[in-house]
Amino acid sequence: MTVLKDPRATGTPAPAAPAPESRYRPARSGLDPDRSKKWLPRAMPVLKSHRLAFVSALILSFAGLVLQLQIPQVLNHAITNSIVGHSVPLHVYVWWSLGLGLAGGVTGYLSRLFLFRTAYDIEFDLRTIIYDHLTGMDFAFYDRVQSGQLISRANSDIRSVQMYITFAPMILVQCASAVVAFGYMLWLNVPLAFVAMATMPFVYLVSARMRKTMFPVSWIIQARLADVATVVDENVNGVRVVKSFAAEQQQLTLLARAARKVQWGYVKDTDLRARWTPALQNLPQLGLALVLLVGGWMAIGNPREVGTLVAFFFYLFMLQAPFMMLGMIIMMGQRAAASAERIYEILDEVPTVVDRPGAVDLVDCRGDLRFRGVDFSYGAEGSPPVLAGFDLHLRPGETVAMVGRTGSGKSTVARLVTRFYDVTAGAVEVDGHDVRDLTLESLRANVGIVLDEPFLFSASVRDNIAYGRPDAPLADVVAAARAAGADGFIGELDAGYDTVVGERGYTLSGGQRQRIAIARTLLVNPPVLILDDATSAIDVQVEQQIHEALRVLMEGRTTLIVAHRLSTISLADRVVLLDDGRVVADGTHLELLASTPLYAEVLAQVDADEAPTGALGGGAA
Repeated sequence: MTVLKDPRATGTPAPAAPAPESRYRPARSGLDPDRSKKWLPRAMPVLKSHRLAFVSALILSFAGLVLQLQIPQVLNHAITNSIVGHSVPLHVYVWWSLGLGLAGGVTGYLSRLFLFRTAYDIEFDLRTIIYDHLTGMDFAFYDRVQSGQLISRANSDIRSVQMYITFAPMILVQCASAVVAFGYMLWLNVPLAFVAMATMPFVYLVSARMRKTMFPVSWIIQARLADVATVVDENVNGVRVVKSFAAEQQQLTLLARAARKVQWGYVKDTDLRARWTPALQNLPQLGLALVLLVGGWMAIGNPREVGTLVAFFFYLFMLQAPFMMLGMIIMMGQRAAASAERIYEILDEVPTVVDRPGAVDLVDCRGDLRFRGVDFSYGAEGSPPVLAGFDLHLRPGETVAMVGRTGSGKSTVARLVTRFYDVTAGAVEVDGHDVRDLTLESLRANVGIVLDEPFLFSASVRDNIAYGRPDAPLADVVAAARAAGADGFIGELDAGYDTVVGERGYTLSGGQRQRIAIARTLLVNPPVLILDDATSAIDVQVEQQIHEALRVLMEGRTTLIVAHRLSTISLADRVVLLDDGRVVADGTHLELLASTPLYAEVLAQVDADEAPTGALGGGAA
C-alpha cells in the first residue's frame, strides 16, 4: 500500500489507511472451472469442503432408518412368540419398541442438525462465490447485463442448487432404506418379497420419463422469474421516472405480462407433475395389494405367517415415503440443473480487466500521470472510437482541467485511469508504470474519483463518507465533510451524521449527494484525484466554498478535473481542450481564449445551457 505524507503539515496527501480486515470467512472451496463437466460434478468441490458434517448427517440418517426398520421385526416376533405362541412376555417387545423409537428420534435429530447446518453453509459459500465473481467483473460486463437477472441468479437460482445438492442425497439415503427393507423381506419370505417389489421396475421407468419432460419447463420458469425480477428492479430504481411520466399503468401491464409467462411455466410444471406423480406414488400401493392377496392366502393355512404378513405391511408402508419423495427429488433436480446453468453463465464469464501475471503494487505514488497515444472505444471491435491518439501529461502535484463538448471523451479519460476499462491501444501510466502492470487494488487505492452521478448507500451519512475507510474516527469524517462543504447541511439533519439516507441517497438533494461523494473521496486522501464534473449539481455559492477547500487539499496532489464551469476551470494550473477524442489545445485559460476559437465556443455553449436552470442550482440546502 502506498505510503504518503501528512497533509496537515505539508499540504500533501497523508498515509493511506490499511484496508479493514473482513469479518466474514471466504468460501471454503470454489466451483470446478471445467465447463465440459455436468453441472453437479462442477458443484462437488463446494459440497466436499463440508463433507465431515454432511457425511455425518447421512450416516446418522441411515442409522435412524435402520432402527425404524427393526420395529416391524419386533412386531413380527411379538405376534408370533407372544400373541400366537405365548412363549415370550409381551412387555419385552413393548420395551424394545420404545427403545428403538427413542434411539431413532435421537439419530433423526442429530442428522437434521448436521444436514441443515451443511445446507446453510453451502448456501453461504455459493453466494460468496458468485458475489466475489461479480465484484471482479469489469464495467463492460455490467454495461450489458440486467441487474434483475443478476439478483435472480444470486438468490432463487442459488437456493435451488443448494436445496438439491444437500437434500437430494438425504432423500436417496431414505430411498436406500428400501434395499435394507427388501433384505428383511427376503429373510422373512422370498416369494412374498418378490411379489412386493414387482412394481419397482415400473417406478423407475415412470421416474425417468418424468425427469426428461420436466427439465425444459424448469429452465423456462427460472428464466422468467429473472425477467420478473428485472422489471421490479428497474421500476424500483426508476420510480421517479415512472411517476414523472404517469407510467404506472404501463409498467403494471409490463409486470403482468412477465408474471403471466411465469404463471404459464408453473401451470405447465404442475400439469406435468399431476400426470406423473400419481403413478409414481401409487405403484407401490399396487405392490401392497399384491402382498395382501398372496400373503393373506398364505396366512389362512398357517396362523404363524400372520406376523410375517404384518411385518410386510409395515415395510411397504415405510417404503411409500421414499417413493413419494422420489418425485420431489426429480423435480428438484430439474430445477437445480436449470438454475445451475444460469449461474454458470455468469461464473463462466471471464473479466477482461484483471491483474496481469507479475503485476506490482503502486508504492510511494508521486502522482505522475501520462496518457500515451490512447485509443478507446466502447463495445465490440469495430465500434466508433471515443478516444483516438489521445496524449496528455499531468506532472506530480499539477491540476489540469479538461474541457470539451458533450461526447468528446472527457469522462472516458477519467475512467481509464482507474482501469474501469482498458485502453484499446496506447497506454495510461502512473509514475511511469502502465496501469495494466499495477495491481488493481493498489491503483484504485491511490486514485480517488468523484463521478458526475453520485451514488450513496442506504446507510448513515457517516457510513457513506467513511465508505473507503470504515474505521475512520468521527473527527476525520467531519473534517472531510467540512472540506467538501457538507458539514453545514449535515448538522441540520434530524440525526446529524447518524441520519440514514434513503435508497441511493434520494432523501437528499443532488447537490447534497454530490458533496457527500466528494467528502467520501477526500477522506481516503488519495495522491491522485479525479473530479468528473463533480460540482455540476451544486449552486455557485456552495461551489465557491468547496473550491476554497479544494485549493488547499489539491496542493501536492495531482488532480484531473472534468470541467464545464469557468469557476471550476479557475482551479486548474492549465486547461486542455478535447475534440473528437484527442487534445486539440493545451494552455492556460487566457491562452486558450486568445488562441482557440473552439474553446470560447464550448464555454459559451455551457453558459447558454445553464442559464435557464441556473436558479435551480441543483442542491444547496
